[in-house]
Amino acid sequence: MSKEFTFTIKRIRFDENYRPSDNTRITTNFANLARGESRQENLRNTLQMINNRFNDLAHWDNPTADRYSVELEIISVDIDVEGNGKTFPTIEILKTNIVDHKTNKRIEGIVGNNFSSYVRDYDFSVLLLEHNKNQAEFSLPENYGALHGKIFKSFVNSNTFKNNFNKPPVICLSVSSSKTYYRTANQHPVLGVEYQQDDYSLTDEYFEKMGLQVRYFMPPNSVAPLAFYFCGDLLSDYTDLELIGTISTMETFQKIYRPEIYNANSTAGKCYQPSLKHQDYSLTRIVYDREERSQLAIQQGKFTEEHFIKPYQHILEQWAEGEGYFDKNYPDKNHTDKSYAAV
Repeated sequence: MSKEFTFTIKRIRFDENYRPSDNTRITTNFANLARGESRQENLRNTLQMINNRFNDLAHWDNPTADRYSVELEIISVDIDVEGNGKTFPTIEILKTNIVDHKTNKRIEGIVGNNFSSYVRDYDFSVLLLEHNKNQAEFSLPENYGALHGKIFKSFVNSNTFKNNFNKPPVICLSVSSSKTYYRTANQHPVLGVEYQQDDYSLTDEYFEKMGLQVRYFMPPNSVAPLAFYFCGDLLSDYTDLELIGTISTMETFQKIYRPEIYNANSTAGKCYQPSLKHQDYSLTRIVYDREERSQLAIQQGKFTEEHFIKPYQHILEQWAEGEGYFDKNYPDKNHTDKSYAAV
């Protein structure tokens, strides 16, 4: 049986004074907001949007719509592969906490929410592009996402995770613009109307390898469904306030980053295909460069290849227990043939 790696976490508060650390993926939603001349105004406006949306959804016993506020922590997860104290930044997620100003209580929220990973940058922005560079039809490398999935599952099952968080993670992302979603009759008081689709997206399949299933819900007063990735039972494992914390946080990010979908001026219908080419939408006052974010993802993917995938290839291969990931994607284990490297 292969050894398990050691994970360590660091916590930093995400507020208007937040500045990304050197190890933070700068393509991450919250880190991208904290850059440039408008950084503090961006952060202040984002947090206010989150609080407003939370109080809109948690409207009971809340007549002035200001009973609650959301506090956010950035959870950075580092992995130690060799057990020598040398770590690589692996995962970054958000942890919500809810402050009830009526009772003066602080309520623990869900960990997960936003999700970022250097290895995912490598998979999507280096490995996948290189694999399809000269292909007539799009295809996936064999065992695509297997390594990343095992790293994530190993973290969630680790003592580090269990000692810090009471419930499994829930990750909330945009629905795919390449798929069509169909409204169902199922409706949850907080998550809203459920949508379904016949064909999973590449992201859905990638998260499945992380041990997460997906359901799509359009919360009350939203204009498009969100994709919720989870293990267990999304509807019964979490309280209404916990779910509202995730919805208010991630819907706010999506309004900023994908306004064509989540800040559209019309609501998703019974049969809905999201589109980033949609023109009838409103912009927030928050500055964001989507093109720059795509370019940075490639840079970060190459950084991962150079500082994690290549140096630890033999150890990771043994740990993956012969899943074939490296045999297919790194044919030369001695690193002498550079033909597979991204250009």
